[in-house]
Amino acid sequence: MANVDGSWDCVVKSPLGDQKMTLTVNSAGSTFTGAVSGAMGGMDVTGEVDGDTITWKQSMTVPMPMTLDCKATVEDDVLKGSVAAGAFGSFPLTGTRTA
Repeated sequence: MANVDGSWDCVVKSPLGDQKMTLTVNSAGSTFTGAVSGAMGGMDVTGEVDGDTITWKQSMTVPMPMTLDCKATVEDDVLKGSVAAGAFGSFPLTGTRTA
């Protein structure tokens, strides 16, 4: 099992360009709490942990209100996954653990 806990500098490759964000993860068994922050604001998030994979939902309001479905797998200090934005499709998510 990977250690998913920590702070992650992430980038989502979206049609609006690279969206940088910081994700913090504090796992407790099969769930986690944390936060996401970036240029478009920040919010607390909760999600699920399954081995080295984390999943969570986050809401956004800019450029329009929608719920994003996020999934990422951790391998050492690298996070890779995707962000599904409903009818707009799915976009790659990458990140590195911060010190």
